[in-house]
Amino acid sequence: MKNTILGSIYLALASSIWGGMYVVVKIVVSVIPPLELVWMRYLIAIIALLLIGFITRQNWRINKCHILLIIFIGIIGNAISIVTQEIGTMLSTAQMGAIITSATPAFMVIFARILLKERLTLKKGLSVCLATIGVILIVGVGHVNLSSKLGGLSLLIAALTWALMSVLVKRVPSNYSQVVVTTYSILVALIVLTPFVLPRLHEMNISQLTHPTIWGGVLYLGIISTACGFLLWNRGLQMLNASSGGLFFFFQPVVGTLLGWLILGENIGVTFWIGSILILTGVLFVIIEKK
Repeated sequence: MKNTILGSIYLALASSIWGGMYVVVKIVVSVIPPLELVWMRYLIAIIALLLIGFITRQNWRINKCHILLIIFIGIIGNAISIVTQEIGTMLSTAQMGAIITSATPAFMVIFARILLKERLTLKKGLSVCLATIGVILIVGVGHVNLSSKLGGLSLLIAALTWALMSVLVKRVPSNYSQVVVTTYSILVALIVLTPFVLPRLHEMNISQLTHPTIWGGVLYLGIISTACGFLLWNRGLQMLNASSGGLFFFFQPVVGTLLGWLILGENIGVTFWIGSILILTGVLFVIIEKK
């Protein structure tokens, strides 16, 4: 019971942090392109995680049989998912980013069944259907322009890849420190992204980066959203099963939508809310499912 409560707190905190992240990304990405932004936040996160690791005297040794798994986690979750997430947020809205990626718990149910052999029940299947319909409503509404539809598709890819990564994390032995696992997976993503980013860095407007809002946003994304958020998420997943752990994503759209409305002045349409309700209903079906 203690692990369940602690795991729930860790996951709720991580998801709330990421709900606010969409608003920050929407502001910062107007100056720093998505790929460069992901690379910069990972560079900052690596420094923060290494400091945490050395202060807490972590054991950095990883068995050879688990290296490939961590590489997959880094490429799928930390590289592909986060890049598509920020591209999608740039092309759409902070609300859409938070809501569509909240379909992740339903996708985690499918991957948990395939990879971890967790039981797939009628309620879990229904949750996937509801979440999918919700995503289609949000992405496919007629008045949304092409940019937002492409953004929605990119966000859907982000949700799928993050769900797969979250299930893969469950296959990492629990005796490994989450500081170590998170550091290595982010390092993998940083290495993968570097060849694509370095030739483009000179195109950035350095004078705009000195604005407090921009560098403050980058620090938030690197330290709070990436280093702290990933640590909380990975630790929480180790304490709960994959199907239940993903459910705490519902904090993300609530926080993301609220902040998008308060800070960015984004409008909340009826169709948007219908899609959101369907996604959250799908999540609720999994929450009440008996283990």
